[in-house]
Amino acid sequence: MSPVGASIVGVALLIGTLAFAIIRPKGLPEAVAAVPAALIALLLGLISWHTAGATVDRLASTIGFLAAVLVIAHLCDVDGVFRWLGTVMARRSRSDPKRLLLLVFIVASLTTAALSLDATVVLLTPAVLATIKRLKVAPAPHVYATAHLSNTASLVLPVSNLTNLLAFQASGLTFLGFTALMAGPWLVAIAVEYGVFRLFFRSGLQRDQAAATPEIRNVSVPTVTLVLLALILTGFAAGPLIGAQPALVAAVGAAVMAIRAIARGQVGLWTVIKETNPLFLAFVAALGVVVDAATGHGLQTALGNLLPLGSGLLDLLALAVIAAVLSNLVNNLPATLVLLAALGPHPQAAPVLAVLIGVNIGPNLTYTGSLATLLWRRVLLSHSTSPSLGRFTRLGLLTVPASLVAATVALWAGTQL
Repeated sequence: MSPVGASIVGVALLIGTLAFAIIRPKGLPEAVAAVPAALIALLLGLISWHTAGATVDRLASTIGFLAAVLVIAHLCDVDGVFRWLGTVMARRSRSDPKRLLLLVFIVASLTTAALSLDATVVLLTPAVLATIKRLKVAPAPHVYATAHLSNTASLVLPVSNLTNLLAFQASGLTFLGFTALMAGPWLVAIAVEYGVFRLFFRSGLQRDQAAATPEIRNVSVPTVTLVLLALILTGFAAGPLIGAQPALVAAVGAAVMAIRAIARGQVGLWTVIKETNPLFLAFVAALGVVVDAATGHGLQTALGNLLPLGSGLLDLLALAVIAAVLSNLVNNLPATLVLLAALGPHPQAAPVLAVLIGVNIGPNLTYTGSLATLLWRRVLLSHSTSPSLGRFTRLGLLTVPASLVAATVALWAGTQL
């Protein structure tokens, strides 16, 4: 097959895989399309078995880390962490929608950073919905905040997003080095989001002076789980000093939490295994193979020739914008794989992080920008709350350009120190 023909077939397989992942007919898992697409690519010779094996091997630590974090997030939920957070937000807000929005921003940002964006979407969003119902305030500002912050607030730690893990691996940075460079972009992007939210939802944030503050019952603090979570996060930072990579730290942390939960009768072993979501892990591995099959016949080289590879402000802004646009066209996970490959085998850290800013913030523009946003929509619908596509898009048009520029400028400034 000619390089052009191979590229066409590979791109068709990639588009089909992504379309299935976005639509998920009858709720079927993403792997139902991704694994056969990867096998077709192998059988057609679009990618060799050796190259496919190398791709999966390269993604192995990332996939293992993802499995461990999914278990950690689930066990936090089982032990009442998110129920406790909902109670704290309800009590501290005192039925003031503005105060509640600020608390949602703080809690969602920290949850996304520590437990990844999926925890914010799947576990924190229902807690926010319950808090809104309890306080009888307008839901829109607070539930849209969980969607936006699942993306924007995932900038700071290598463990906050699957895209971060890929960028972390490509950047050559240490855990602390990555976090130090991304702390500024994380803070300014969240601040910009908060300012826009206050203006955009100003009519829905007015307090009903006649409404009575409901009684909030006490919920026990899940102290042990919070301590274990703090130790795991400390392990991520300190682990490299003794040669322990984040995936190993996450696996040990998940094992300790799982043993405790099983011993207390909170979960069974099968539940722990199921919460690793093996089919989604298979989807990530297969998607990596499909992306390589689609881009390995000249597209990767062509894209690499078009991308600015410098670390100047204009270069970083261009990379962030390209990454944001591509994430909305093909979803941010494959966009990350394609762009990191196009940057070459040993890219500078700054361009890699500029790409990360684009693929993490960009998905706030459309539902299809990230799987997390699509999952957020399903979570709302399952709780009889229907988000507005028009409102989501208008809000994205206001937040994405401003937060993208602010975060990229902060990244550039950080590299100049």
